[in-house]
Amino acid sequence: MFNWRNQTMKFNSVFSKALLITGAIVCTIGLQSCLDDDDNNYYYLRYPNALVTVKSDAEGSMFLQLDDKTTLLPTNVKKSPFGDKEVRALVNYDEVDESSGDYNKAVHINWIDSILTKPIAPDLGEENDEVYGTDPVEIINDWVTLAEDGYLTLRFRTVWGGQKKHFVNLLLSQGSENPYEVEFRHNAYGDVYGTTDDGLVAFKLDGLPDTEGKTVKLKLKWKSFSGEKSAEFDYCTRKSVTPSNPEAAAVRSNLKLE
Repeated sequence: MFNWRNQTMKFNSVFSKALLITGAIVCTIGLQSCLDDDDNNYYYLRYPNALVTVKSDAEGSMFLQLDDKTTLLPTNVKKSPFGDKEVRALVNYDEVDESSGDYNKAVHINWIDSILTKPIAPDLGEENDEVYGTDPVEIINDWVTLAEDGYLTLRFRTVWGGQKKHFVNLLLSQGSENPYEVEFRHNAYGDVYGTTDDGLVAFKLDGLPDTEGKTVKLKLKWKSFSGEKSAEFDYCTRKSVTPSNPEAAAVRSNLKLE
């Protein structure tokens, strides 16, 4: 749940074509195919039906964290395709009637695609604007824009020229008395003429103070094309992590992002 302030953009609930093509075709896993003769099955498989955290247990076996309380055991994928990195990912899966062991549900993964996953960036003081940028974005109110499982995942929209990688980061707000206030930064490196498209990024929030089991309001600030905006998310520190200290890493994105 989050509360939008000064939000005037048009909200969309479907990803851009570029984002979907990457997930549905490039990173297909499993026995089902997007070339199925059944049109309904084709469209069902093309789109993600969940946003998850990809994790590994102590033996290195892959599992998925669906939300703060629900875990999924893939029956057709044993090892993470992303190595030993803990990442957020879009996935299309089906529940199956098989044993899930210590997990909540057993699933068959049709395809899975990682999204850019990063830690909170270090505060560089007076160099923040130069390094992290002040280029505008719009944060999109969508089912993937949420705080869960210790991450803030954001769908954002901006102008892409396609000439350079854009640099996106999350910083702790400077000068704020609220320890749960962060700001989204975007550096386009001058690549500000082109088409409007969407990106997806997840930030690991372990740099924030422990909420000690309570749910607090996480305030996000960003510079939009129409001025400064903010939104609030319900946030609770993740209670447990498997393995104990997974590494958040910047991984491949469909757009030129870092």
